[in-house]
Order: sequence, then structure tokens, then C-alpha cells
Amino acid sequence: MSKAEILAELPKLTREERRELVMKVQELDGDEWLDEGQLSAEEKAMLEARLAEHERNPGAAIPWSQFEARLNQRLSP
Repeated sequence: MSKAEILAELPKLTREERRELVMKVQELDGDEWLDEGQLSAEEKAMLEARLAEHERNPGAAIPWSQFEARLNQRLSP
């Protein structure tokens, strides 16, 4: 199957099937595809600010499963 054929088939997959594909790509390539270089100063500052906020108020965090459920609820038609 060619790359063009694969790309044409992607929209036909379910959300779960696409997630499986992403996980497989990550498994094959490791995290290399996520990191194309160093973080910018702005990105580092944002991460530091968010970490500091979390350390000030750790109770404001929610479990990933709860976040994912909320996100899926918002994205569902």
C-alpha cells in the first residue's frame, strides 16, 4: 500500500483506530517525532509557570481519565 493510499484511508478509521496508529508510530520511532529541537524561551517559561501553579495548588489537578472524558464529551457531535 502506498503512502497516498494510507493517507486516503485515514479519515475512514474510527477515533480509536487512529489512536492505535499513533501509538504504533510512537512505539516504532520512540519520542523522536515529538521533539524537533529545543524548547523556546517562551515555551520554557510557560511550562515553569504551569508547574509553579500546580505546586501551589495540586488539588486543582484532575486525573487523566476525567480530563479525557470531558474532552471527548466536548468533541462529540
